[in-house]
Amino acid sequence: MDSENTQDSTQGGISRKNLLKAAMVAAPVPFFLGAAPAPAREPASSGQPLSPTPMCDDGDDPTPPQTEGPYFKPNSPLRTSLIEAGTQGTRLTVSGVVFSLTCRPIANALLDFWQADTNGAYDNTGFRLRGHQFTDAQGAFRLETVVPGLYPGRTRHIHVKVQAPNRPVLTTQLYFPGEPGNNTDPIFNPALLMNVRTDGQAKQGTFDFVLNHT
Repeated sequence: MDSENTQDSTQGGISRKNLLKAAMVAAPVPFFLGAAPAPAREPASSGQPLSPTPMCDDGDDPTPPQTEGPYFKPNSPLRTSLIEAGTQGTRLTVSGVVFSLTCRPIANALLDFWQADTNGAYDNTGFRLRGHQFTDAQGAFRLETVVPGLYPGRTRHIHVKVQAPNRPVLTTQLYFPGEPGNNTDPIFNPALLMNVRTDGQAKQGTFDFVLNHT
């Protein structure tokens, strides 16, 4: 589940997972381009060892699976932005990290996203609002899209498949807090709520996936 929605149980309330996330937020732009500072268990570029990170003990369960639904299509395009010319709707950026059960970031994990457009319709002939990407060396991903509309009978949601290299696929869905439909959607799971905030006229969402392996 999203580590922002769980309470850390390590000494001092700081987990290895959140320490990694804090470093990513504080790092300059090159961090996200692969020029990351050395991990805490490796020597820094100066040759001096870094302080060890705390043992991972977030208490996170694996991200729960959910139904694929009827509209998944294989072979989506490789892209981090689903925004195309003419795409309507409130802009949304979803970012986060893919972790293992031991809180290790998983590099080169596959994430395949698909969703309804702002009117609640899926593109079943092409690949509008569909795309896949891979996490970077720090296990991070970033998706540019729009807030999906309401599909009949469902609350607002985004579909995703997540797969570590050579491991089983997790199929699940992400949800938005404060949606009235969360109370009536039989599939809704609060463990899959993103943290969402307003940024001007756009939205920023965060969610960390935890895959069921070490």
